Amino acid sequence: MAAKKAASGTVALAPVLDLNEASALHGKLMTMRGSDIVIDASAVERVGVQCAQVLVAGAAAWQADKKSFMIEKASDAFEKTMQLIGIDPDKMVAKEI
Repeated sequence: MAAKKAASGTVALAPVLDLNEASALHGKLMTMRGSDIVIDASAVERVGVQCAQVLVAGAAAWQADKKSFMIEKASDAFEKTMQLIGIDPDKMVAKEI
């Protein structure tokens, strides 16, 4: 019997990724663990360090699981803030091995 591949999914990030959103984002990611995931960052206006940490940890977890974790449609605010705090969004991408 062939192993069933988990379905992929998309998580749309909230416009304001602050401390209050970090817990909710973590919960959303954990419900999708084990499947390929696409993070839609198009609506992001502000990014707090706590949410950036959740996203970096998520990328690492998906890489360990050998699943795809991709950030797409990143807003200028998302990209600039991530770069400002020293995180290259392009390097957060984990692809299925």
